[in-house]
Amino acid sequence: MNTTKKSQHRILALDILRGFTIAGMILVNNPGSEKNVFPPLAHAPWTGLTPTDLVFPFFMFIMGVSTYISLRKYDFKPSTNAIIKILRRTVIIFLIGVLIGWFSRFCNYWRTPTAGIGFGNQLIEALLNFDHMRILGVMQRLALCYGITALLAITVKHKYFPWIIATLLGGYFILLLVGNGFVYGEDNILSIVDRAVLTPVHMYHDNGIDPEGILSTIPSIAHTMIGFLIGKLIFKPEKEGITNTEHLENIISKLFLVGAPLILSGWLLSYACPISKKIWSPTFVLITTGMAACLLALLIFVIDIKGHKSWSRFFEAFGVNPLFMYVMGDFIAIILGAIRFMVNGKICNIISFLYSQIYSPLFGEKLGSLVYAMLFVLLNWIIGYQLYKRKIYIKI
Repeated sequence: MNTTKKSQHRILALDILRGFTIAGMILVNNPGSEKNVFPPLAHAPWTGLTPTDLVFPFFMFIMGVSTYISLRKYDFKPSTNAIIKILRRTVIIFLIGVLIGWFSRFCNYWRTPTAGIGFGNQLIEALLNFDHMRILGVMQRLALCYGITALLAITVKHKYFPWIIATLLGGYFILLLVGNGFVYGEDNILSIVDRAVLTPVHMYHDNGIDPEGILSTIPSIAHTMIGFLIGKLIFKPEKEGITNTEHLENIISKLFLVGAPLILSGWLLSYACPISKKIWSPTFVLITTGMAACLLALLIFVIDIKGHKSWSRFFEAFGVNPLFMYVMGDFIAIILGAIRFMVNGKICNIISFLYSQIYSPLFGEKLGSLVYAMLFVLLNWIIGYQLYKRKIYIKI
């Protein structure tokens, strides 16, 4: 990682949307009690859409927009420097995801260490505890989708992107139809492939489904490519003589003209292709990218045109260092969950202690769980704000 100065020319709403999604991801991933959350803060059980289901696809959408921005300096041509940067960034993001999984396994090992061996051997066992470590995950999906989208962006003419997107989504839909892809169980083609390639011990198990599995990465790539095209739409040069406000108003119009049809088409097609985050169905791609485009248009209007910025500073601290903030949140959560002690004859960690002894008695089970999550987000913001205030922007 390195630290750089932030560009002076950017649409603030992009940072806010990015920060909003990162804060949202941290919030929904860290309740005080996973059994006690309000319905909007839980994922849909199989099909359907909740607010929680929006945060990850929104971030992938904005990652696609950011990919367009970052590759402009290479004029979208496959230079050696561009390819090396893309591959290096892809590998680093992927390995960070693997590191998060390894660190979680390392900390979990110390909860139930092997009896009868010395500290040194226990440490070695913990460090080499790869036998049940998950291979894929959120960061790994971000890495793969970024890398493939970026490589396509410098090797394929952008006018072919809509055709590639349509092929990926259409082909994936056919795969779901012929492979029991809408079945919530191990008979699903997604589960069959993941168990064959990754093996069950290296998967996340949700009734046999890994939500960041191999085949569901296909529509995720299309998802990121749509974000890339939105980035191209936003930063397409305007005619000379146009004011900045007029330029932003034109962007808003374009975003709504693209976003609304995406939402409508996703909703209409959902009768044949159910909306499901866990398999990243094509309709899920259409609806969430459409909603992200419309939300971005709204934020541009409120923040960049009307100038209502004070409320958004909280999210900007997340938005200028998005991947760092997300990774930091994961590591803090793992550490808080790994530190264990006895309370009233029961073993608990810091999370369960705060929830059961403070927040739940004060606010009730579900509200107490939400209060913990909100305070956890605030803890991450305090750290992120120190970087933001000092204009430190961590790039991968």
